Amino acid sequence: MNKIKAQTLKGFRDFLPGDARKRQYVINILKQVFESFGFEPLETPALEYEEVLLGKYGDEGDRLMYRFTDNGDRKVALRYDQTVPLARVIAEYGNKLPMPFKRYQIQPVWRAENTQKGRYREFLQCDIDTVGTSSPLSDGEIIACTIKSLEKLGFKDFKVLINDRKNLFTFKNDEEPNLESGLKIIRAVDKLKKIGRENVIQEIINIGLPMEKANEILDVIERKKPTENIEKIFFYLENLGVPKEKIKFSPTLARGLDYYTGMIFEIEIEGYKSGSAAGGGRFDKLIGMFAGYDIPAVGVAYGFDRIIEAMDQLDLFPKDLAITKVLVTIFSKELLQKSIEISSKLRSKNIATELWLDLETKLDKQLKYADQKGIPFVVIIGPEEASQNKVTIKDLKSQTQETLTLDEAVSKLSF
Repeated sequence: MNKIKAQTLKGFRDFLPGDARKRQYVINILKQVFESFGFEPLETPALEYEEVLLGKYGDEGDRLMYRFTDNGDRKVALRYDQTVPLARVIAEYGNKLPMPFKRYQIQPVWRAENTQKGRYREFLQCDIDTVGTSSPLSDGEIIACTIKSLEKLGFKDFKVLINDRKNLFTFKNDEEPNLESGLKIIRAVDKLKKIGRENVIQEIINIGLPMEKANEILDVIERKKPTENIEKIFFYLENLGVPKEKIKFSPTLARGLDYYTGMIFEIEIEGYKSGSAAGGGRFDKLIGMFAGYDIPAVGVAYGFDRIIEAMDQLDLFPKDLAITKVLVTIFSKELLQKSIEISSKLRSKNIATELWLDLETKLDKQLKYADQKGIPFVVIIGPEEASQNKVTIKDLKSQTQETLTLDEAVSKLSF
């Protein structure tokens, strides 16, 4: 038999239990926060008709999209993001959905990226969106929900940078640039923090403007004040309980220039230098692409892998993420039935319990297994315990043990 090389595809990852538990921990907290704000779960298929996704993300998106013809000779594509499928859902089920429609979606997406650190071909996207209202209160709620979720994950030092896309396309009070040159200028300004002022000015000069004009444009953008809309959002954020020190108006912030129409924001975590943890804004024209008319919407996408990485760097994960709380050992074949009965009893009390499966294994090997898996407690039922209708509970962290009745053991392990 030929040996198959065991490996994943380039850009795809396995998540062994330790990493998978961290991811599940984050997902569970995010879901709790989202649902506390009234957002409901949505799931869409991994595959869509190619025409649903094609042309919605620009030339680069079309190039990176996984597309193929299936066995039914249909042209299909793997989900590239979650916003276009959301738009399709709104158009397909619009009459059945309550408006505003508030949804969260946590599913993988696929992009044929050039793999490098932090870039994968399959990765988890986590979005929340409110569709069907133009109210700045909905913008504020999206930001407040994002802040609350990061706080629940343990982050303390982070800033929400907020801007209005309208600020970016007025370089003088009485002058609007043409769209093409305006986009190039804003893309250059968006790099200010990364490449510095001199390099941004040089990029604007390279677009075809003289140095004096390039300096003037950057000065004008940097001096911009919050728009009336942003002021309203700040007011609502304050009423939603968001501390003022968490929010900062950032006139040079630019993102999603192809689809955002109003408020835009990003969240930066202090001490984490690999990019924003979340970002979003208002996109009043994108969702309606299938309906044939504009549908207002606002949302945020989380950098899920970045959040995991930042939590690791800042040591925010609980020390004990083990799912199984108890290992019930098997002392001997004669006492197997006792071990099975106690396992069932613990599970009936909602205590996550694993039963050792090999009848011939020595006790010390069973204890080593529990320690390797991070299981905090071990139940031992030897002849003495069985004769007294008791069990011994061993705490592997403190290396202490005590012999208890079954009811006492259940009470101790119910934590």
